[in-house]
Amino acid sequence: RIAPALTVEASILWNRPGTVQRDNNELIAITPGGKIQAFSSSVTVYDPYIRASGPYLVLPLNEAVGISTGKQRTLQEIETILALRRAECEAYSEQFGDLQEVYEAMQTCLAWDTIYEPLKDRVVSPVSRIWSVVSGGYVLFCWDTYFAAYMAALDNKDLAYCNAIEITREKTADGFVPNYAWGCGIKSNDRSQPPVGSLVVRELYRRFGDRWLLEELYDDLYTWNQWWLMHRVNETTGLMAWGSDPYEPCAGNEWELNGVNERFGAALESGLDNSPMYDDIPFDTQAHQLLLADAGLNGLYSMDCCALADIADILERKDEADELRATSAEFDDKMQRLWNREAGIFMNMRTDTGEFSPHLSPTNFYPLLSRTATLEQAQRMVKEHFYNPEEFWGDYIMPSIARNDPGYPDQDYWRGRIWAPMNLLVYLGLANYDLNGARNDITQKSRELLLKEWREHGHVHENYSGDTGEGCNKPNSDAFYHWGGLLGLISFIDQGYFDNMIMKR
Repeated sequence: RIAPALTVEASILWNRPGTVQRDNNELIAITPGGKIQAFSSSVTVYDPYIRASGPYLVLPLNEAVGISTGKQRTLQEIETILALRRAECEAYSEQFGDLQEVYEAMQTCLAWDTIYEPLKDRVVSPVSRIWSVVSGGYVLFCWDTYFAAYMAALDNKDLAYCNAIEITREKTADGFVPNYAWGCGIKSNDRSQPPVGSLVVRELYRRFGDRWLLEELYDDLYTWNQWWLMHRVNETTGLMAWGSDPYEPCAGNEWELNGVNERFGAALESGLDNSPMYDDIPFDTQAHQLLLADAGLNGLYSMDCCALADIADILERKDEADELRATSAEFDDKMQRLWNREAGIFMNMRTDTGEFSPHLSPTNFYPLLSRTATLEQAQRMVKEHFYNPEEFWGDYIMPSIARNDPGYPDQDYWRGRIWAPMNLLVYLGLANYDLNGARNDITQKSRELLLKEWREHGHVHENYSGDTGEGCNKPNSDAFYHWGGLLGLISFIDQGYFDNMIMKR
């Protein structure tokens, strides 16, 4: 019987200069920055049949083994170092008290998905390792990456800044932050995604106080804000609709070719790819928009104007701050046309017929983000819809489409599954009003949903079943997708962790 063995291989990554060689029980890398040595704690064996592309060590696993760098260490020394570092990590996470498990779930997933990206020499947090593998090395999605920055800001300023800056730098020639940017250089030049960038950047400033970050990003965020006005305002209603602009895409990439100047491309811009809200909605190929004034988009855009105006104030850009607030107020007034007095909620409206769409989603709560709703309207929305078990209330909340919607039983992606960014945005909207009961309930239920899969499987899912709270019951719910951690971020925001400057680590 042959004992199992550990193979330790070394190479110079990304075609960088340098050489690697083996010398007895160590591997040695010679680079322009100096020499790096890796040592084995035990005697290696000779095995010439290992499938390796560079120098390697083979360590029999009939006993514990260890690898160290810098200098050779005994197994006991390695175990002592590991135990010390584990104790430091545990002591750090213990400071979060009853949110310790929540922090560990968020931090573990975000750390796993964070990579060094060699093409542009940067550190970023793609949504998952799986997406990076199939997307030419990495893929940055728009609102996903801004939300990664928001999560990282809990205790990692550098990573938060990296993500916010790098996704903004991916802007297209037309000046908008695209739906995605792939490692092979492909971008979605026809569409953007939900405008949450100014919100996140403002919160990073409030947390850390670095004016230079605002100076770095403001002009790009302002250009993006104005792009929405120029490209997504319906001429009939003056309200915004999701869209997809025509352009000449590169041949061969499905995600570039599929949906350009079509309904599907506009649905992708919403970030809610297969949502029933956009089933059978006509697409205007001349205006490049869905014929649907979207309550979610208009609420998000008004919020973006408010957040960007706050940034403009700090940078002493008074004229632009005034302009942005005036634009926000204008959209708030127009959004009252989306208020369905009979139903007690803001609803999407067909721009060709003037009829309200019957589909309800958490996005119908987004007008709360800019305080568009009156207190009375907000109270009705909560009482008649948030707490309605036929729509959004239940053991697990909030489903991405109302439970009584014909699309809900599909439980496929945005057709009834629960998504963390929706919960976060609804929470932020509720926090603008004296609605503490609903605010507390979405905080608690979001936290419990995150911890359910984390405790059972060690997973942080892309989305969760609206019926059972499971993530693993669908193959298209990535089990380690970083923005699932937004379910936990809600608790940290609610408990005031973002009210003060960062804790020292």
